[in-house]
Amino acid sequence: MNSNTDQKNKLHTTSILENNEISPGVYVLKFKKIKDFKAGQYLGLTTDLSVTPRLYTIASGIQDDEVNILYNLKDDGWLTPRLSEIKPGTELFVTDPDGDFIDDSSPAWWIASGTGIAPFSSMFRSGLKENKTLIHGGRHTHSFYFENEFLPEMGENYIRCCSQESGDGLYSGRLTRYLQDIPELPKNCRFFLCGSPEMVVEVRDLLINRGVEYNKIVAEIYF
Repeated sequence: MNSNTDQKNKLHTTSILENNEISPGVYVLKFKKIKDFKAGQYLGLTTDLSVTPRLYTIASGIQDDEVNILYNLKDDGWLTPRLSEIKPGTELFVTDPDGDFIDDSSPAWWIASGTGIAPFSSMFRSGLKENKTLIHGGRHTHSFYFENEFLPEMGENYIRCCSQESGDGLYSGRLTRYLQDIPELPKNCRFFLCGSPEMVVEVRDLLINRGVEYNKIVAEIYF
């Protein structure tokens, strides 16, 4: 048995339904759901059985019939340049969902940078909206993916921190500065962090220095 056949036996075959650019260099890929998942989980994707699947966090709700994947184009990457050019109907190979970046209905702060918003989009679309504060950091005013869904329902509990531009309703500055500016952080809630390694480490250290217990911080480097 060759390696391609061996890998195919571990993957599910589906086809792309939509592939839309929602912001410069940022896309939402949609395909039919094959396996149930938990909000916050990820799965592996590849268009070529000879290439190991890349991991991406699911952005859709658990009740949805389709899976949405939020990704940004990386010119030096293998998969995303190919993904950005493919059309609906293209064959796609996907793994089973996995991961334990899972929230429940208890109070929590969701803190994301860039496309690290994906797991919180899944949680939000799966019905986890009460007792949540969402803080999203981005460089530009077009960096706040899915804001049209979050803003009407989360209101003042949805904070957009924009580091390089200003705009109506935006906090002008990095999300780390916003977290430093808050007079007091909540005691009885968990903090979920998702984004780049630098962001996750910086925010985790900031929270701990401000008195948040280590076991109340749940962190994931963005896939």
